[in-house]
Amino acid sequence: MSDSEPLMTTTMALRLQQVPASHGVRWLRHGFKVFKRFPLGFVGLFGMFMFAGLVAMLLPVLGTALLLMALPILSLGFMLATHGALQGHRPTAAVFIAPFRLTPARRKTQLVLCAGYALGTVLIMVLSDWVDGGAFDRFETLLSSGKVDEAKVAEALADPQLALGSLTRLGLAALLSVPFWHASALVHWGGQRSLQALFSSTLAVWRNRGAFFLNAMAWFGVLIAFGVVASLVAALLGLNNFVAVIAVPAGLLFSTIFYASLYFTFIDSFLFTNKDEPPAPAEPDPMA
Repeated sequence: MSDSEPLMTTTMALRLQQVPASHGVRWLRHGFKVFKRFPLGFVGLFGMFMFAGLVAMLLPVLGTALLLMALPILSLGFMLATHGALQGHRPTAAVFIAPFRLTPARRKTQLVLCAGYALGTVLIMVLSDWVDGGAFDRFETLLSSGKVDEAKVAEALADPQLALGSLTRLGLAALLSVPFWHASALVHWGGQRSLQALFSSTLAVWRNRGAFFLNAMAWFGVLIAFGVVASLVAALLGLNNFVAVIAVPAGLLFSTIFYASLYFTFIDSFLFTNKDEPPAPAEPDPMA
């Protein structure tokens, strides 16, 4: 199929829609509920991606590039997994291959998005390093050293350049995520080209900014609540290292549930109007 041909013979018509801010909390709740249907399947997907990422990092430069390029496919893969889970299908690694098994033109578009995301991330890293003067790299080196000097850590944290660089990283990363949030899904289900998908995603996130903001605050609340509960348990049981021990598995678990919830942000932001199989479940609120 040439680039001038449509991405698919039957493209799903879609209409951008706006939802109440309260849906941001519902996205989080649905993420937990769909995760409970196939917890091992979802955890296995995320674990598989993490393992592949670790293997890729063994390749100098190329491994980092491949890992960054894979992140949009990670999001789309989990959307496909959630869509399947709502229909009773256990998540499998096939969801990461599915985006590249449609048409050559759409496969090319996905690769363009992946490359664009990787390039954007690299530019953010370079700009942030310039802003903080290398303070973040020095802080990472300090933490990764065998013996951590608390005085040096406190001195590094007090460096205003480190704070400025961190804010730059977080702010630019958040801005980059906006056009890419729905882009891969719009290519996969909507048949859109790369620039159109990036624009549609940006418009959808902006129109539903209230829901996305509340969703972010809800996730922040979940993490804070978990930290408080874990600290209280550690204090009551006298386990000094309890929080440190469970921090990593808890982080992986919450990350998995977050990715499982992405599908609901997509089907709430876009209404598919054709009579073919839609990406949305049959029920308006499948997790109620």
